[in-house]
Amino acid sequence: MLRKKWLISLLLVIICIFGIIIFGKNRLGNKSTLTVATSGTLYPTSYHDSKTKKLTGYDIEVIRAVAKKLHQKIIFKEYNVDGMLTAVKAGKAEVAINDFAISPVRKKSYLLSTPIKHSFNSLVVRASDDSNIHTWADLKKKRSAGESGTSYQRLAEQLGAKPVNYDNVTNGVYLRDVKNGKTDFIMNDYYLQKLALKAVPNSGLKIIPNMYFTTNEDGSGEGIVINKNDKQLQKQINAELAKLRKDGTLSRLAKKYYGADVTKKPSVHISKNFTIKNKYSGQ
Repeated sequence: MLRKKWLISLLLVIICIFGIIIFGKNRLGNKSTLTVATSGTLYPTSYHDSKTKKLTGYDIEVIRAVAKKLHQKIIFKEYNVDGMLTAVKAGKAEVAINDFAISPVRKKSYLLSTPIKHSFNSLVVRASDDSNIHTWADLKKKRSAGESGTSYQRLAEQLGAKPVNYDNVTNGVYLRDVKNGKTDFIMNDYYLQKLALKAVPNSGLKIIPNMYFTTNEDGSGEGIVINKNDKQLQKQINAELAKLRKDGTLSRLAKKYYGADVTKKPSVHISKNFTIKNKYSGQ
């Protein structure tokens, strides 16, 4: 009788252990639904098609391809930059995608995928007078358009510019305000800025060709932001990205949305590499 009870107890322990393992596995990486935080306003990374109103873009289609291979349904939630990161940290979304740099600072709070894009940064100014910006020293006291807390606004303030902050607005708003003099320049990813200007003919704006730059926060490329505790999901995403890279899917998507293979590191002259300080007082 005692032996029988002991065997039953042992069996229950084994069942509990397997249950914990299976539950943990499902919790971390085998959910049937993947909740993705994004902006829906950043062309051509994450935006709504003007005709169909469907959410699309390079990052969007990359994560859709990953989810398809993982047999997961996607739910997209749209936030500003801070909202996206907060959603991932709080568990309201498993991942965030929005041209996020794989930076040392970000790695402290999140897991990140392998790079899905490589780029460099640029300045958009008024074409008529270059917004009177010809050297980096000329940024002092100029008005920088961007979103609060981003690396670009932190750098702009660090260089003496005055941050003018927006909350998850479309590229058109940024471009219009530089043109009409409300702001003087926009710091952002080169490919994003190039396509934004192409999408708005006769914008009266230009990219300064001799002031391309990089920072300590974007040298490793852009990737997918993942909750710090989801190591299993990170492994799964990276495994699927490797397959998409190998079969040419990432390159095809890059060329479709950027007109260039941004999965490869660019070879251009970089005017300056900046180290961005963590301190930021802009609101």
